[in-house]
Amino acid sequence: MAKSRRARGSRRHSSVGDRVFDTLNYVFLTLLMVVTLYPFLNTLAVSLNAASDSIKGGIHLWPRQFSGENYRFVFGEATIYNATLISVLRTVIGTIVTVFASAMVAYTISRQEYVLRKVVTVAFIITMYINGGLIPNYLLIRDLGLINSFWVYILPGIIGVFNLIIIRSFIEQLPESVIESARIDGAGDFRTFINIVFPLCLPVLATVALFTAVYQWNSWFDVFLYNSSNVKLSTLQYELQKILQNSNTTSSAETAFANSNSGASIKVSPLSIRATMTIVAAVPMIVVYPFLQKYFVKGMTVGGVKG
Repeated sequence: MAKSRRARGSRRHSSVGDRVFDTLNYVFLTLLMVVTLYPFLNTLAVSLNAASDSIKGGIHLWPRQFSGENYRFVFGEATIYNATLISVLRTVIGTIVTVFASAMVAYTISRQEYVLRKVVTVAFIITMYINGGLIPNYLLIRDLGLINSFWVYILPGIIGVFNLIIIRSFIEQLPESVIESARIDGAGDFRTFINIVFPLCLPVLATVALFTAVYQWNSWFDVFLYNSSNVKLSTLQYELQKILQNSNTTSSAETAFANSNSGASIKVSPLSIRATMTIVAAVPMIVVYPFLQKYFVKGMTVGGVKG
């Protein structure tokens, strides 16, 4: 009788503890969501607010004076649409090529029968810590004939060592019996990779694809280094960077003019342009992420078990 009472008491205590844990968990996750979401909503509000009013501050989650002038200014640039196309092509082609090439190399160095797999792995890892520097890298790109070329966005970063390690760790956890059965049926290494390993690696490949796509979409410094003289190969991020620089140089003159003329108003400001650029650059990745989220979570969980 006493034991049954103690059991009921422990269950009751455990139930109360579970409710307290769930409550604290919900509160913490809600606060985390607010902290994460507020900067984006604030930036969106600033981008939709009149620039002359934004410089006063005090904008939180809703525009005080709604205006689309910031977006008209950004998308009014003649080069912005071609730059957007180049960014999309760079992101799509770069992601596909990088993911496929990284997966092939990862499969190769994951095979126990590959004699040089440890040597090759160490050689790749060394490149994560040792770099030739900016000038030797530029000279290499020049000697390869990639200056003023679209492929300078794709080929230099075709293999990412971090992505390589993630994919290799995932492949090493696949059942060896699946690969052995394919070989018994007469499949070679390439056919085994394409028909067996590649489909099984979709979760981790989606994770790597998201990493690569974000990198390709946000890159602008390589455009500045290698293709700044070729407007046709300029990317969206680089054009937005130039717009921000132009707005910084003209804002002081516009502010002085607005202060000396009561009827004048500031159409754009560095603050409003910076907020607009952030939204324009972030929205495509925000749209893509929900479609890859389930693969992203699974790929990071399984692929990160081994180092």
